[in-house]
Amino acid sequence: MSEFTFKLPDLGEGTVEAEIAEWMVKVGDVVNEEDPICAMLTDKAAVELTAPVGGTVISVAGEEGDTVSVGSALIVFETSGEVAEKTPGESVPQELKPVTEAAASTAVAGPVAASAPGGKVMTSPSVRAHARAAGIDLSGVTGSGPRGRILKKDFDAFVSGGGTQPQRSLQPQTGTTEIKVIGLRRKIAERMAQAASEIPHFTYVEEIDVTALESLREHLNSKKEAGESKLTPLAFLGLAMVRVLRDFPQCNALYDKERNVIIHHAAVHLGIATQTPDGLKVPVVKHSEALDLEGLANEIRRVSSAARDNTATRAELTGSTITITSLGKMGGIASTPVINQPEVGIVGVNKAVDRPMVINGQIVVRRMMNLSSSFDHRFVDGYDAAAMVQALKDLLEQPALIFMP
Repeated sequence: MSEFTFKLPDLGEGTVEAEIAEWMVKVGDVVNEEDPICAMLTDKAAVELTAPVGGTVISVAGEEGDTVSVGSALIVFETSGEVAEKTPGESVPQELKPVTEAAASTAVAGPVAASAPGGKVMTSPSVRAHARAAGIDLSGVTGSGPRGRILKKDFDAFVSGGGTQPQRSLQPQTGTTEIKVIGLRRKIAERMAQAASEIPHFTYVEEIDVTALESLREHLNSKKEAGESKLTPLAFLGLAMVRVLRDFPQCNALYDKERNVIIHHAAVHLGIATQTPDGLKVPVVKHSEALDLEGLANEIRRVSSAARDNTATRAELTGSTITITSLGKMGGIASTPVINQPEVGIVGVNKAVDRPMVINGQIVVRRMMNLSSSFDHRFVDGYDAAAMVQALKDLLEQPALIFMP
């Protein structure tokens, strides 16, 4: 028998440390080579690590939420024979599987849902794999992790209990539940606190008459074949923003705090704030200025879906120059979106509703929608922010203008 120490490898992009997001094994467990052992969270990604050898776990580096330096011992196995040491300084090995890649670009658009959108179960890929192998529907498993995330111990308890949930008690309930703030949720909290403390937000809300825009959208969608994806309002808004930002380059910019430099971008890398089972992420449509309406709609759909199912790459989750955020049908009247650093602007979409409006002295019903925008007041003057939103309003209310050179 011998011991094998698996040290935290280099997870890429200059990472020097990572947070233990979830242990999938415990001391005493017997694992096979390539079995999932833990998920590690960096500023750029959550990465699932697999066992480099088979053996018995005899020690681990710490608890979930603890930080481990690259090159430090992560887990120690007792093995049946001699195993060569693996160099931790090497680039990310094949046994590292990216699971969630977005903690570095996170913007808050409003309240975070208590459960995953569309009822999607929140858990790790390893738990999903075990569930598939056992033929278990995870929607019937109660999770004890953050926001109801199913941990390995929850799955094991469900299996050991015969695959049944305890009956809900109708008696008065007492007690509290403590949830450690770790992983992506902690990164979101840190980012939001930093954005709120460092950025003087200037918020500007404007109402938009989207009656003509909705009429055009419905007409274009009616021409699509059965099964084709429909155009959403976000595609029109994104295209309009690309046009407007030509005249307002100070809003399509990043602030380099280290060099104290504002960087105006000719390209529009559009961030799309997306609610996912793991929290709010911002996938990016790169070079939106080079896309037409259908192309932009397809890319928004693709990167948002990739963010939700954890298949988005690092490149797709970093590098935005300005962000759009939407609360969808629960969009309310107005919101105060938080800027996604190091950007200097974010535009939020509120709910579109039919309202009575006075036009030419007559009361008529129009489809109205508010845009709630926030700008970094250090670098974008209030006048310029308002002028940009007014230009956006003009295009959205006269949608033919969006398609003019």
